[in-house]
Amino acid sequence: MARPRRAMNEIFMDMINERWRDMVPAKRRTSRPMHDAAEFDKFADEFEYRSMRAQNISASGESPDFFDEYKVKDAAVALQSSAGMPANILDFGSGVGNSVPYFRKYFPQSTLTCADVSSRCLDLCRTRYPGGERYAQIVGDALPFTDNAFDMAFSACVFHHIDQAAHAHWLAELNRVTAPGGTLFIFEHNPWNPLTVAAINSCPFDENARLIDARTFSRRIAAAGWIDVKARFRIFFPHILAKLRVLEPYLHTVPLGAQYYVTGRKAG
Repeated sequence: MARPRRAMNEIFMDMINERWRDMVPAKRRTSRPMHDAAEFDKFADEFEYRSMRAQNISASGESPDFFDEYKVKDAAVALQSSAGMPANILDFGSGVGNSVPYFRKYFPQSTLTCADVSSRCLDLCRTRYPGGERYAQIVGDALPFTDNAFDMAFSACVFHHIDQAAHAHWLAELNRVTAPGGTLFIFEHNPWNPLTVAAINSCPFDENARLIDARTFSRRIAAAGWIDVKARFRIFFPHILAKLRVLEPYLHTVPLGAQYYVTGRKAG
C-alpha cells in the first residue's frame, strides 16, 4: 500500500508546483553564496531581528521561540527512538543562536558547535547565551573542521539563503564532517504552502531567499552521499487550531505543512 501512496503524493506535489511556482518573485532567485556574510551581518541586532521575525510569523499565532524549539525537539525525539543521543552536534548556519537554549534543553549531554559566516551573529550568540558552546566562523568554501568530527549535523532554515548551485558542495561538506553512522537534520520552509510563501516574500531577512521543495532537496541530499533520506512535513495548524496538532504525525507525507525537514544518515 505504501508504494501507491508515494506515487499519489508525487502527483499532488506536481499539481501544487504548477499552481504556486510563480508566487516567488524574480528577485528571490538571486540567492547568494554561503561565503557572503554581509547580508547576515546587517541583521545581527537581537531586538530588531526578533521583532522582525515576530511580525513576519504573526499569522501563525506563535512566537519565534515556538518555531526554534520544535525543530530541536523533533530531532531529539527522532534520535531517542533510533540512533541515540549524539555526543557532538554541529549547528550549521547557527545565526544569533536561536536554537542554543533548546539544544541545552533537549541535548543536555551533547557538545554544541555553532558555525556561521557572520562573525557579528556569532558574537551576539556568545553574548546572549554564555556557556560551554563552541563557535566557528565559516570562511571560504570549506567547513573549518576535521573529517568525522560530529555525530549530528543540524541546520534550521539556512539552505534557502545559499545559492542553489552550491547546495551539493555544502551538503557534501556536512557529510564530510559527520562521523559514520551520524545523522543529518535540515529544516526548511515549504514553498507549496501559500502562507509560508507570503511570509517569506514580506520578510527583509529573506530578501534574497529561494525556497526549495522537499522532493528536490531530498534528492540533493542523497546525491551528496547521505543514505536513508526521508522528508517530513510540519506545522499544519496555526495556534488557534493547536488542538488539532495531535493529527500532525499522520499528515507528515502531505506536502502542505508550513515547513519540512529532511533526515539522512552517513554510511558506515
